[in-house]
Amino acid sequence: MTVKRIVANLPAGEPAALAAFYRDLFALETVMDHGWILTLAGSGTHRAQLGFASEGGNGTPVPDLSIEVEDVDALHARAVAAGHAIVYGPADEPWGVRRFFLRDPAGRLINVLSHR
Repeated sequence: MTVKRIVANLPAGEPAALAAFYRDLFALETVMDHGWILTLAGSGTHRAQLGFASEGGNGTPVPDLSIEVEDVDALHARAVAAGHAIVYGPADEPWGVRRFFLRDPAGRLINVLSHR
């Protein structure tokens, strides 16, 4: 299993306004903007990313972390086999990802996804 990236997500009533603070102060670049979620990234080899969202998409809550993996279905099967409760999905979303949500032992909401 390959993890491609991990993004911390910050809830924001107005994602663009909050993102502007981080973009301007830390010289980050907008790499995705769907209106309800916006992702910024740093430069260089290891492009750190930070997300700002008013919702989690399709009416879901904003996840604490988004973890992109190579094969979301394989990771979903692994999570189910380990007894982890899936709280959303798996679902093919209109913005081009397949994903599911689960909670870690501390209660954080994790969005596990692959781009289609």
